Parts: sequence; structure tokens; C-alpha cells
Amino acid sequence: MKARTATRFAPVLLLAAIASYVLFPDYLALITQIMILAIFALSYDLLQGHTGIVSLGHAAFFGLGAYSVAILSRFGVTEPVLGLFAAGAVSAVVALVLSPIVARGNDLTRLLITLGIGSLLYEAANRARAWTGGADGLSDFALSPLLGVFEFDFLGRTAFFYSFAVLALVYACLLRITTSPFGLALAGIRENTTRMRAIGAPTARHIAVSYMLSGAIAGLGGAVLAQTSHFVSLDMLGFDRSAEVMMVATLGGTGTLHGVVIGAAGFGYVKDALSTLSPKYWHLALGIVLMASVLLMKGGIAGALARLAAWRKR
Repeated sequence: MKARTATRFAPVLLLAAIASYVLFPDYLALITQIMILAIFALSYDLLQGHTGIVSLGHAAFFGLGAYSVAILSRFGVTEPVLGLFAAGAVSAVVALVLSPIVARGNDLTRLLITLGIGSLLYEAANRARAWTGGADGLSDFALSPLLGVFEFDFLGRTAFFYSFAVLALVYACLLRITTSPFGLALAGIRENTTRMRAIGAPTARHIAVSYMLSGAIAGLGGAVLAQTSHFVSLDMLGFDRSAEVMMVATLGGTGTLHGVVIGAAGFGYVKDALSTLSPKYWHLALGIVLMASVLLMKGGIAGALARLAAWRKR
């Protein structure tokens, strides 16, 4: 049911992107940020929603992807697409190296381990000032035109289509992964890891692959943000960004690709609107909105939409 809904949502996502470009040309920068948030949220949802692994340090891979683009550009790798896949590869390798630690233990130990990983990478980036710029971040890196043709213009049109292309690619890949036998095995691990081990499933290996893929996609999101904003800072590795992506996935409905994308759009819009309305107290208002949504909408936005569709059928 979820897979069928996610498949039907694909053309809706395309139409929404076209409509937003036509109807809101002055908000392309905001829409681009929302699409990047959706990429990051989809990466996290593969880990939590489909594998059942909760992480408090997922921003580590997002930041790795962003810093990879900035550092590689200093060595002459300025082509955006090449830098994008290089950033994804770096994040994937780091996630694969760390996966044996994450695959062991229960939910509490995984929370602490992922939080520790995020904190260690954050502090390492802060100390490696010559490479990362420390607290000042990096902004002195240049990028070539996209595919050698499209410059990242001031209006954000190239950034908009580039971000959408990456989001569409990630969505299609995750749809294929989650509906494959491997995706069904991940669902089994999420529901009952002990039973999956009892029937002979290689749960540790499945978790490691899921963690690697999740890290790679998060790295893609960080790379796109660095390329479209031309700036990288330590907050891309911070706990706040990890907590934010967890909230987005919960708001949209964990385990549902379409719900996560809708959740990212809703979260991004509400956050921007509240910060504009009250620059001083918008965090408080955002917290109230999120708590109300979790309490009133079981299963997030995707769950509410599913119940509405069932009611209409009756």
C-alpha cells in the first residue's frame, strides 16, 4: 500500500515542482532549501523508517558531503556533478566504516553511539581549521557551471532545477530499494530483529548496507546545499540539524517516502513563516506546532492522508 502510494506520488512531485517554479518565482531559494531538506530527510527515513535505527548524529554525513565539495574544489574538482558523487562516496565510505559499531546493541546504545559519532566529527571539523575554516566556515571555493553550461545564477533558477533533479533521483532510487527483497528484509529487521536472525537473515550486513546508503544520500544533500549556497559551516554537522531531520521524518510519517517529502515541505514553510512573523520567539511557536501535529496526527501527514482516503472510500 505504501509503495503504491509512493509510486503515485512521483508525478505529483513533478507537477508540484513545475507549479512552484511558475507560481512562486521569487521564492526559488526557499523552495530549493526545502528540496535539500527533503533529500536529507529521505536519507534519514531509510535508516529509521525502514530499518528501525534511530540516529542522533545523522548530520555528520550531511556535513561530510558539504565539506567534501568545498575541499575538493580547492584541488580543482569544481564540476558540480562530479563533486556531488564524490561527496556521496566519501559519506558512504565513512558510514560503512562506522556501521559495525551501529549494527551492535539496542536502541539506547545506538542513540548514544550515533550522538557520539556526530559530536566527534563536529569537534574534528572545528579543530581542523586549515581545512574546514573552523567556526568561520568556508566560502572561498569556486564551482564550474553545471555540466559546463548552466551557471548558478543569482535568481536561483539553476539551483532549483539541480536540487529537484537530485531529489527526483534519490526518490526513485529509494522507491526501488524499499520495494525490493532487500527493502522487505529491512522492514523485517525494523519489526523484529530477533526473529529475522532466527530465520537466518544476515541482519548485521543488512543494517550496514542501509547505514551506508543512508549516509551516502545524506552526503548528497549536504553537497547540494554547499553547491547552491556557496558556503559550508559547522552547523551542517551539528546536533540541531540531526534533530531537525528527525522532526521532519516524524511529521511526514516515518517509513513513507511521499510523507517525508510532504513533511519537509510543511516543516520548511512553517519554519520560514514563523521566523518571519516572530524572529525572537519562532522556536517556541515551531515547537508547539510540531507537538500538536504529533499528538493529533498518528502516523504523521502520510497517516492522516491514508485515513482520509480510507474514509472517502467508505
